[in-house]
Amino acid sequence: MNTIKVSVKDRLATITLDKGKSNALGRELITELDDMLKNIAADDNIGGVILTGKAPFFSAGLDLVELYGYNEAEAKSFFQLFFNFTANLVSFKKPMVAAISGHSPAGGCVIALACDARVMAEGQYIIGLNEVPVGIIVPNSIFQLYSFWIGKGEATRSLLTGKLFSPEEALKVGLVDELVKNESLLTAAERKIKKFMEQESNTWSQSKLNIREELIAAMTADQSATLEKMLAQWWSPNTRHILETILANLQRK
Repeated sequence: MNTIKVSVKDRLATITLDKGKSNALGRELITELDDMLKNIAADDNIGGVILTGKAPFFSAGLDLVELYGYNEAEAKSFFQLFFNFTANLVSFKKPMVAAISGHSPAGGCVIALACDARVMAEGQYIIGLNEVPVGIIVPNSIFQLYSFWIGKGEATRSLLTGKLFSPEEALKVGLVDELVKNESLLTAAERKIKKFMEQESNTWSQSKLNIREELIAAMTADQSATLEKMLAQWWSPNTRHILETILANLQRK
């Protein structure tokens, strides 16, 4: 595996995103993480998962450098992959906690939202969904995921302005559940997930799936029409100009 690291201790798997500095979500990372979670879901020797990254990032979101170079077929297949991946994350039956090790905008936030709890490191970090300012149309499934945790009103306001929260703001609106110092991040995540893992596993899993029934339905619904609108906007001159500006800024850093 080139983009993730996995360790298992006491039936708990810790998956560390490990792609460069920012853990940007390209095709390889998404595929490797999706495959690993499918394997863990089928492994009776593993009872839960912690997802984490490396400070100062959890994940910077979609790999815009990679995506910008895609042709139309490649872009379509990537977004289909991402839709399927997020649906699998949301319907993952075992406990999963995000140990958010730093910045977590856009796709990084989506991964964290799919988890059952979120512990975030204190610091000058950002988290939230800022797709609209980037020129990416937000599908209903992602709105449903956001509003599942922070409510429809806050999700609507935040999505349409592309608001990125500080850790303290994220805690206040319920986007994250706990803030800790970075050196205590994994310990806090382990403490939280073990409370889930102590429960009778089938009862816990089925209850989770029942609670998420409407959310899972939204994530697994046919999104072909939405995807076509997203792709049309992706190739529009306005969005390409925004992406070019973002990439130019990245290259200067």
